[in-house]
Amino acid sequence: MTSRVYVALRVKAMPERAFAAFVEEIGDWWRPSPLFQTTPRAGRLSFEPGEGGRLIETREGGKVFEIGKISVWEPPAKLVFSWRQANFPPDLHTEVEVGFEAVGAETRVSIEHRGFDQVPAGAARHGFPDEVLMMRLADYWRNQLAAVGETLA
Repeated sequence: MTSRVYVALRVKAMPERAFAAFVEEIGDWWRPSPLFQTTPRAGRLSFEPGEGGRLIETREGGKVFEIGKISVWEPPAKLVFSWRQANFPPDLHTEVEVGFEAVGAETRVSIEHRGFDQVPAGAARHGFPDEVLMMRLADYWRNQLAAVGETLA
């Protein structure tokens, strides 16, 4: 099984603005998905900026779920963070790398999500064979990038 997906989209903003929208406005543009839920009931996502900061989901009532920790913080070019869904085993994390590359007056925002080969069969895979799971994961991230693009349009 390939253990990664890669998707990219050009957005109408320079890398500084695209990076800021991705990390500072994630709670506004993020689109929850029933397939790749971080928690059973969607909350609001936010980043604690900087290396060692966290990606968290705050649910109604104030309960916080840590999705992951930032391992690379290089504004406006790159962001890498661990990713954990609530239905993952407690010690399992995958990794998400987000790149921001200037292309003329636009920015190519790319996402590589890797490590799904570690995810055991069962709830976290929704019963999908490997190839279908990776296609669904790619669709999920394309949808997220489209939402960033709409925010920046």
